Amino acid sequence: MFAVTILGNNSALPMYNRHPTAQVVYVHDQLFLVDCGEGTQMQMTLYKIRRSKINHIFISHLHGDHYFGLVGLLSSYGLNGRTEDLWIYAPAPLRQILTLQFEAANVILPYPLHFIPLEGEQTIYEDKRVTISCFEVSHRIPCWGFLFREKKKPLKLLSEKLQEYAIPSSFYKQLKEGEDYITREGAVIKNEWVTEAPLPPLSYAYCADTAYMESIAEKLKGVTLLYHETTYLANAEAKAASRAHSTTIQAATVALKANAKRLLIGHFSSRYEVLDEFLNETRPVFENTSLAIEGVTYLVR
Repeated sequence: MFAVTILGNNSALPMYNRHPTAQVVYVHDQLFLVDCGEGTQMQMTLYKIRRSKINHIFISHLHGDHYFGLVGLLSSYGLNGRTEDLWIYAPAPLRQILTLQFEAANVILPYPLHFIPLEGEQTIYEDKRVTISCFEVSHRIPCWGFLFREKKKPLKLLSEKLQEYAIPSSFYKQLKEGEDYITREGAVIKNEWVTEAPLPPLSYAYCADTAYMESIAEKLKGVTLLYHETTYLANAEAKAASRAHSTTIQAATVALKANAKRLLIGHFSSRYEVLDEFLNETRPVFENTSLAIEGVTYLVR
């Protein structure tokens, strides 16, 4: 499964039963935490997130609504007896903040904590199924987005054809990599006769707090699911610009220019109790838009 669960969809002030930013991204059997606003632990409990499965945490920037829940979460891991390694990817000053917090409380974590500073647009995590890269956005302090991209999948084997041509299982790996099979008699079994193309790789982009920035679209061309902050409605464009945030129309425009398949909007200002108008403004520009609703899991497809 490739999906994202929203734990918090509000901006700095938690209101109307909405919480500061936090998301869990599922890539097959792995869980990744993206931002960790105040109350993230409670939201994990409410929505039955298996926090022990999280080994990598990504913090976009050092405004409190994106990381004030982190120290509590790390402490709870220790209290629960965690021993597995944990990696944090974040702006460099967060390391000093965490050190100060733990030293002041005389906390010694019982698990290895690895800190990876975000220092340029690059791949920051990779395994056999996914790569995760960071990209700069435009906010009042250094701020990063994250792009989760599946790796190219191997060719799909057609079992009936494998039996028809009597291809041994010991050669299946080579078939998935595109090789033809040559029989003992020298006959060539073409790869395309026994395989079919896999589904194209999926991708999820998380755009943290940012002013309108068309260059983001160039970095995320063809992304399957794009999360873009949409703090304000269109009539508050001047306020959005002054605070380095985006409006409905601006988020939809980025999605359109990026040729995204789907747009997910969140980080709503606490001035708005009802969110319907966000879709009323966004969908005329980019039709396939959804609100990031807390507790909902959105499939990347």
